[in-house]
Amino acid sequence: MEGEKARRLLLAATAGASLSMPSVSAQAGLSAQDILRRADEVRFPQEGFEVLVNIRTAQDGRTREERLFKVLSKGNANTVVLTVEPASERGQVLLMRGHDLWLFLPRVSQPVRLSLAQRLVGQVSNGDIARANFAGDYAPRLVGTEKAGNDELYVLDLTALERTVTYPRVRYWVRQADFRPYKAEFYSLSDRLLKTCRYEEFKPLGGKARPTKLVMADALNKGEESTLEYSSMKLRELPDQIFTKEYLRRLD
Repeated sequence: MEGEKARRLLLAATAGASLSMPSVSAQAGLSAQDILRRADEVRFPQEGFEVLVNIRTAQDGRTREERLFKVLSKGNANTVVLTVEPASERGQVLLMRGHDLWLFLPRVSQPVRLSLAQRLVGQVSNGDIARANFAGDYAPRLVGTEKAGNDELYVLDLTALERTVTYPRVRYWVRQADFRPYKAEFYSLSDRLLKTCRYEEFKPLGGKARPTKLVMADALNKGEESTLEYSSMKLRELPDQIFTKEYLRRLD
């Protein structure tokens, strides 16, 4: 009887282990956190960098507005976003330190506190442009694999570690071959789909092939999209003092 009991326990443990390993990555020794971290490294450099981001919002294919931003980022935790165009908004600056975000206006002496989830333009939230640290902001769970054309994809479910992040939950698809992000779905606290994002046009940017075009589609208002186009990325030494309220007026 003792031997039979031990055999049943072993079979149960083996079955449980197989259910907890639904995808290739577990068998290959990669954790969900490994996949998420590598996808982050594909999207942006981990060292200091500067990049231009053009955001175009369209309804049913017709452009409604367009804006250009210059982004300075260091270590995914400190970011400055400067408005370049339109000229009427030039001089507006977003400063992110950790999960804290402020808006500086040229003729207003005190900065305005904002949340990462607030809308910046079109379908783009402040956090979409100011903070891109999925690996630091979410607890990932590998829920399976899918195939899209010739691409084998990991499917990750991301749960926010803090309420201050941009989205409470993200569904994220990553290519197995090279950890390139493929698409994402962003959900509200009530688990309602808010918008989707496609990562497109991988080109050399900042020393590595990265997605230079992100298409964010509103899940609630069909036909409304915002396209983010990244260009002129260069690695740059960014002293910590740049990411302070006192220094912002001196940025070029």
